[in-house]
Amino acid sequence: MAMIQQGVGGKWRLKAAIILIALGGGVFLLRLTVFRAKPVPVTVYRVKSGRVEDSVVNSRAGTVQSRRRAGISPGIPGLVTEIKVQKGSRVKKGDVLVRLDDREQQAQAQLAARSLEAAKAVAEQARLEAELAQRLWNRTQSLARNDVVSETVREQDQTRSLTAQAASLAAQARILEAEAALEAARATLAKTVITAPFDGVVLDVTIEVGEWISPAPPGVFIPAVVDLIDPQALYLSAPIDEADVARLRVGLPVRVTLDAFRGQSFEGMLTYISSFVEARQEQNRTLRVEAELKETSFPANLLPGLSADLEVILDSREQVLRIPTYALLEGSRVLVVQNGGLEEKKVTTGLHNWSYTEITSGLAAGEAVVVSLDRTEVKAGARVIVAAEAEK
Repeated sequence: MAMIQQGVGGKWRLKAAIILIALGGGVFLLRLTVFRAKPVPVTVYRVKSGRVEDSVVNSRAGTVQSRRRAGISPGIPGLVTEIKVQKGSRVKKGDVLVRLDDREQQAQAQLAARSLEAAKAVAEQARLEAELAQRLWNRTQSLARNDVVSETVREQDQTRSLTAQAASLAAQARILEAEAALEAARATLAKTVITAPFDGVVLDVTIEVGEWISPAPPGVFIPAVVDLIDPQALYLSAPIDEADVARLRVGLPVRVTLDAFRGQSFEGMLTYISSFVEARQEQNRTLRVEAELKETSFPANLLPGLSADLEVILDSREQVLRIPTYALLEGSRVLVVQNGGLEEKKVTTGLHNWSYTEITSGLAAGEAVVVSLDRTEVKAGARVIVAAEAEK
């Protein structure tokens, strides 16, 4: 009887063990299936060859400027009768910008023209009188050789001839004087019309029709009535951190980008490096540089005053393995997708800038480097799924 009970107990223990094993396997299976962490979606960049640059960028926003800018003011005081342009107007050299009341100047020019005509008439009369006096003097000399005329008559006729010649010369001089007066009157008349000194864009007009304007006297600043710039003579002025000064030299290629033209860049060349470092309170010490833009035709709304960023290209290499710079972790490490998980790799880098970094060892072409590093669960050993591939 005791043996029977022992056999029954053993069977129950066996069944209990089987049940426990089944339950443990179920839990393990649940961990592998239901309770297993879902793969983390990541964005990757496939390692490939391309261009990589070593560059320096401005420490603060630069400013687009023009080498040809004119604040145009009148040369004479006058009443504004016509304004031909407004802000944003594009003009050609010689185009009329502003007209002043020119009635007084017209009258002065006409008066000078009449004076010139009168001076020419007087000169012609003096010339004729001088010729007549010369003929009389020639005849008197002929008669004097035969003692026909007295010494007194001879002297009178000689004096009359010399006087007439002097009067003729004086009349010719008065013609030159009248011509100069006419030119001056015409020059003053021309000042009543303000024209564009070069092709450009009007930045501002500060006058109104019917307003009396005057030129600025010496030592007194009076704002220009028209502000004109040449949009084809643009350059960029920007500050560069003092730490990068030793790497700069005139002639280096540059790339200019503007907030107003997102997705576009303008090529140029470094043309000027300041000879001194600027030191401003609460700011880094910087060096002022300038770059000319290679383009000669720009969008109509690319005007001086816009903020811009300058990237000076120090060196570049073509067709080298590269990854986006933001894919690099501290210590030159990257995360690579391998068999559904993340593996950390140490890499050796070469040239780099804000966009790309050259990889000289540690990665091969085609490997998937994670670039979506903004999640804490994206780390070595994590299970991942590639949700997207970045182009750059």
